[in-house]
Amino acid sequence: MKTYNWAILGCGKIARKFSSDLKLLPNARLYAAAARDLSRAKEFAAEFGFEKAYGSYEEMVADPAVDAVYVATPHSHHHEHVLLCLNAGKAVLNEKAFALTLTEAQEMVKTARDKSIFLMEAFWTRFQPSFLKTLEILKSGELGDLKIVRSDFAFRAPKDPVKRLYNLSLGGGSLLDIGIYPVFAALSVLGKPKRIKALATFADTRAEESIAMIFQYPGGELASLFSSFATNSFVTTEYNCETGSIRMARRWMAPTTVTVWKEGGHEETFSFEEPGLGYHHEAAHVMSCLDQGKIESDWMPLDFTLDMMETLDRIRRETGIVFPGRDPGFER
Repeated sequence: MKTYNWAILGCGKIARKFSSDLKLLPNARLYAAAARDLSRAKEFAAEFGFEKAYGSYEEMVADPAVDAVYVATPHSHHHEHVLLCLNAGKAVLNEKAFALTLTEAQEMVKTARDKSIFLMEAFWTRFQPSFLKTLEILKSGELGDLKIVRSDFAFRAPKDPVKRLYNLSLGGGSLLDIGIYPVFAALSVLGKPKRIKALATFADTRAEESIAMIFQYPGGELASLFSSFATNSFVTTEYNCETGSIRMARRWMAPTTVTVWKEGGHEETFSFEEPGLGYHHEAAHVMSCLDQGKIESDWMPLDFTLDMMETLDRIRRETGIVFPGRDPGFER
């Protein structure tokens, strides 16, 4: 089993979680951490046991020993940083949201494919045993056809105009930060919707604060989705089928419990225990793909990522969510 040298681009909160779980994988070597501030990179490297620290992303991707890069900067910078890595010949696991816009995502995907370099969106939910169990039950047909998807993700966030969540220049707003999870819950099982209806409320910073979305599909299926920084929710997802339902419990996007209810009152709950936070599954998948010489994942293909970005753009057009200077044709 080959050991891969991992590098972290951006030493923020999500990078800390990912790095903690990376330690669980015997074929993952914590090799390098990079930040714009060298002292911050050194502190991060020392805390998690990375061998090297870089004070510039350019210097880090120029290191020939780096095999794979986890891009953990705000999604406003993903386009720039993924292209930096790809042009340096590095395999990339890019944190969600993949980019700010579909146009940016298309360029990133085209670059990866043209250069035959591995690229995948770091949508950790796709690799959770609890989500895989849910997909297994849905695909088995034991509950009949899927009819309704209901999914939410909300938490109260401080209205800080400088920090990422409410800062438009950093891609602020609940949709790309947490609303992407309910969108994923629907697209994973129903694909791109035929029609989208959505309403949003905005903060003083002009960043979207709360959004409600309805997807309609050609077969009559519906998805009711919601995200917000203004309130707390149970953070659950339900798949309602003809003869039963599946409920993924609180914090459904992470390792969780899955409850299956069937007509007649039969109910069964599946629990999933994890040694870490659940981020190691996506890293293990990346290394498995690299072992097989793949440049795309079969589980989280780039075409799915592009479908997601297209859907997010449609939602933003419907609600008037605009990222100034990054949205040709969106500005009004």
